[in-house]
Amino acid sequence: MAANGSRTFGEASTATAPRRCGQDRKDSHMSERSIVDDGLLTEVADGVWAWTQGDGSWWINNAGLIAGDDGDVLVDTCATEARTRRFLDHVTAVRPDASIRFAVNTHLHGDHTHGNSLLPATTSIVGHALMRLGLADDVIIDGCPPFWSPVPDWGHVTKRLPTVTYQDRLVLHSGTREVHVLHPGFAAHTPGDSVAFVPDAGVLFAGDLLFHGVTPLVFMGSLDGALRALDWMAEFDADVVVPGHGGVLRRQDLDAVLETHRRYYRFIQSTARDGLAAGLSPLEAARRSDLGDLASLPDSERVVLNLHRAYAETSDWPFDLLAAFEDAVLYNGSPLPTSV
Repeated sequence: MAANGSRTFGEASTATAPRRCGQDRKDSHMSERSIVDDGLLTEVADGVWAWTQGDGSWWINNAGLIAGDDGDVLVDTCATEARTRRFLDHVTAVRPDASIRFAVNTHLHGDHTHGNSLLPATTSIVGHALMRLGLADDVIIDGCPPFWSPVPDWGHVTKRLPTVTYQDRLVLHSGTREVHVLHPGFAAHTPGDSVAFVPDAGVLFAGDLLFHGVTPLVFMGSLDGALRALDWMAEFDADVVVPGHGGVLRRQDLDAVLETHRRYYRFIQSTARDGLAAGLSPLEAARRSDLGDLASLPDSERVVLNLHRAYAETSDWPFDLLAAFEDAVLYNGSPLPTSV
């Protein structure tokens, strides 16, 4: 869909009362987006693996495994029971005799946390203090408005919060291996973002502070903070960067991806300024905007969600999460496509 408003959109919201995710799902109704592959666990450095899934679009995240001498460390889980079990099966295949001592949640969103409940009871879940508070308030694991198609089916998962929280930085030790868990110091993708850095391997797990080949999303965070976080991540001495969504990056490819983020975030900020000056709503501003080459990224309808955040960040516009998603569905002309 072009982002210049040339398409005719329906005026009624498709949102209805929340329902259990997967309820009344029709097997015959499939997304236009092809079903993604089953996931791939790739060793990106000595004893460090990245779990990647498909194109990294809605609910299709990356995760990771870090081997330690005294128990392993996971970075995030997945959105559904099926996808998390698949990830854990691959983990067991490469580390059959190891235990999962820690699991780091990079932020509160369900594609990175729903699978927490499938981890062993002995695994300590680690997250920023604000991430824990946000996850405690999140209701989407139990009641999912039908903003996506097919409506996601989480399977048998329950909410499981971090048992270890931190404010600024935390170092996890497993034998001689260290995993540094750090907060940028401000809201970016969300208020409680974390990255996980493995110094001896030169690997940075960036969570959703970084998207590769997918439209970035900052509707629950800050445009200004998201821009600042790009410079912060560039300072890590990392040879490999695992984004929250999309393909794994080598150092030589990172600058171009960071610059794409900068262009996108600045576009959102300028579109919001112009829209507010013209008295337009975020949806109206999105329809009149032109994403240019950025329109080819998956999930381009996120422009509306991000504009809702930009309006709230720079004016007295009240941020309403459900209203933002309703507008994104209107902009898209149909519920947002998923593969879960």
